[in-house]
Amino acid sequence: MTRSVGGAHYGLRDWLIQRVTAVFMTGYALFLLGLVLYWRPLGYARWKALFDQPWMRYATLLFFLGLCLHAWVGVRDILMDYVPVTAIRLFFHVLAIMALLVYSMWAIRILWSNGI
Repeated sequence: MTRSVGGAHYGLRDWLIQRVTAVFMTGYALFLLGLVLYWRPLGYARWKALFDQPWMRYATLLFFLGLCLHAWVGVRDILMDYVPVTAIRLFFHVLAIMALLVYSMWAIRILWSNGI
């Protein structure tokens, strides 16, 4: 019995990543919208008080990491479908990975800096 190597093994995992991250990001966005409409944290002091709570920082970090995973799956699939030249596709894969890593580190720095 021989096995062929192909891209089909990504299917279910990527589908789950897209759905789970989309559900979490939607829930976070609705929660934040409800919080803004109810609590009205219009000033810096109220936003700072909100983000001083560890649960809010972790939820926001999970949102950004989920956003990066969601974006990676989407960008990777688009590049695999529409960029036929392997070297060019690899260049854009690396570029996307680097950008998403920088965005993740930036979000961590913002969330755990003393300025918030």
